[in-house]
Amino acid sequence: MTQATRVASTGNADDGNLIARLWALVEATLDGLRSPALMAARLYVSYVFFNSGLQSLRDWAGTVWLYQNEFHVGPLPPHVAAVVGTAGELLLPPLVAFGLLGRFGALGLFVVNLVALLSYMYALQAPAIMFHFIWGGLILMIALWGPGSWSLDAWRKARRTR
Repeated sequence: MTQATRVASTGNADDGNLIARLWALVEATLDGLRSPALMAARLYVSYVFFNSGLQSLRDWAGTVWLYQNEFHVGPLPPHVAAVVGTAGELLLPPLVAFGLLGRFGALGLFVVNLVALLSYMYALQAPAIMFHFIWGGLILMIALWGPGSWSLDAWRKARRTR
């Protein structure tokens, strides 16, 4: 039996090896994209929340009015809720953006996002609600997998192990 006949009758033995090598290449490429993707997610959600916090500071009277009349943040008095919400929007995004205490910052932003959504969902249109879900998913991804190797957390961990 010739080599061509064996390949035709049994299939190429190298096909499985080729598929395995191609899949290994796909996995290596995806692994290589993990840190840039996490960094992009960190920068995006940090930008969104930090800008919201800056807007709250720019018009503090308007922010307090919103917490008194529109946002319903459970047991917190409106002034306290305004301070806590704005503080979360200003203090947590830099942690997430730089990946410094990245999981802590991400969990905090997840809570800020959830409270914002739940306290104002009755007045939001579907696209605005969807943005909160997108932000929540990205933030949850950062909390679950950490900020990635392109972060200060990874730099600090590498420095400690040396």
